[in-house]
Amino acid sequence: MNDPIQTVPSYGHGTTLALEQRNRVLRNTYWLLALSLIPTVLGAWLGVSTGITRSLSGGLGLIVFLGGAFGFMYAIQKTKDSAAGVGVLLAFTFFMGLMLSRLIALVLGFKNGPGLVMTAFGGTAGVFFVMASLSTVIKRDLSGMGKWLFVGALVLMVGAIINVFVGSSAGMLVISTLAIGIFSLYMLYDLKQIIDGGETNYITATLALYLDLFNVFQSLLALLGLTAGDD
Repeated sequence: MNDPIQTVPSYGHGTTLALEQRNRVLRNTYWLLALSLIPTVLGAWLGVSTGITRSLSGGLGLIVFLGGAFGFMYAIQKTKDSAAGVGVLLAFTFFMGLMLSRLIALVLGFKNGPGLVMTAFGGTAGVFFVMASLSTVIKRDLSGMGKWLFVGALVLMVGAIINVFVGSSAGMLVISTLAIGIFSLYMLYDLKQIIDGGETNYITATLALYLDLFNVFQSLLALLGLTAGDD
């Protein structure tokens, strides 16, 4: 006999399990994202205090940054389904903190430098809070945003690479402003992917959100340094 009522408990149970899985991925992502900030701070502190990244300017800095970043991201993708993935991710965030130290040291050289760094940190936290809140209330599927955001990020990266050699302050201002907008939207997109079940691996989810936060903070700090330094 086919009793349609018998399918209801099965469907409800499956939905509950799916919801629990999404919540678990989101919870683990938040914990790992918070943990990843520790090696980032350590890397930035080491770079600022020792000055080991001071010589990484122009093309050399670009090569080291892109080579290291893409190398680590490749390793994270390869280890994302094992405990080793967490260690590789934390090593990556240490490297990113080290690469960020040159900009931080430059901004700290201003008389209002510490305030600018804290403003950039607070602004980034504010963006994350807003996007995290929006991701829980927006019911619309945002997966279609992905390709447009990717194109925008790609164009932005090409522009940033060109500006490394051109050295235009106006170009840096435009790139930083656009980066804040693009990666803030990327943050919303990546959070919705987790909430809607499109992302089920908390290591790669953390990587995506970390890159969003890193780019927003770096761009905001650069913007503040260009417009408010020594005010």
